[in-house]
Amino acid sequence: MTCRANVVKLMRFGHVMVDFCENELQRTHLLSWIHPSMADPSQPQSSSKSLVFVKRTSSTLFLWALVTAVFMSQLAWAYLGAITLLVMIAMLEYFKMLKAAKVACFPVFGLLTAVGYCGVIHWQFLQGRQPDGNIDIFFTCFVAIGSFILQLRRKIIGVEPLMAVAVNVLGFVYIPVLFNFAARILFVGDHGFETIGVINYQGAFLLLWLLAVTKFTDMGAYITGSLIGRHKMIPHVSPAKTWEGFAGAIFFTQLVGIGLFLLFPDELVLLGGMMHVIILGFVLSLLAVVGDLAESILKRSLSAKDSGQMLPGIGGSLDLIDSICFTAPALFFYLHWILHTA
Repeated sequence: MTCRANVVKLMRFGHVMVDFCENELQRTHLLSWIHPSMADPSQPQSSSKSLVFVKRTSSTLFLWALVTAVFMSQLAWAYLGAITLLVMIAMLEYFKMLKAAKVACFPVFGLLTAVGYCGVIHWQFLQGRQPDGNIDIFFTCFVAIGSFILQLRRKIIGVEPLMAVAVNVLGFVYIPVLFNFAARILFVGDHGFETIGVINYQGAFLLLWLLAVTKFTDMGAYITGSLIGRHKMIPHVSPAKTWEGFAGAIFFTQLVGIGLFLLFPDELVLLGGMMHVIILGFVLSLLAVVGDLAESILKRSLSAKDSGQMLPGIGGSLDLIDSICFTAPALFFYLHWILHTA
């Protein structure tokens, strides 16, 4: 099967899901007519939700168009370049939020170590080698020690020095290290380096499957929660999250994960079969929700609404990759320890 034929199948699958979402949005407007007593109070909120939905849909379509372009290129530098760009923007947003909240940190040092880390492991990928796991340990130690050295130049005021060191180490592990598991997934399997500089189709489809499952988890939670969400999940962290939305997230994850596996069984053979797809669906949907809540903890602690304004209706780069930072390592270690394909 050619790459173009695969993309056509993916686009058809995506159109079905978008049509479903649009029908659900229309159903929301219909319900306001069925329950007239609720129409007046909820009209501004409904209009606001519709606007957010349109913005999020537009941003999502743009992102999938970009993903499709990178996917069709099959060029390693295009994949790795996109990952590096998202990491750097997310790091900038992270330190910007810290500065806005007057939290002591070392942004220049943090950005430079993130660039160095991405450069080292991506260079090894481009040379046809899996990065040594000790690289992660080395850079984490380097960030911790370097942050303490930089703190020697500042006065000790309460716990501020400890916070400065801690937030730099947290930022490095949370964004460059965790998100770069998406890059590691590209090169799993026995044929991950079949042609140097070109992504093997199995690794590319694994990453595409991961992105689809993770993002449709977010979409399922958003749509279901907006339509029937009543019972708050963790209101002190994210008031908008509901248990109904969580159930919808699991449903959408299984729908998309199983659907893509049935459409592309040969390309996704490294997932090990339907049983593993279902298990991964539950695990990844849970971690996608936790990843989203983890960023909510960060933003609420720093009194920030969004990490940035890069994508209307979604937010910044960190808002985009927060769930992937949790699901990508889980998929990689499942492939490595359970299926022995990574």
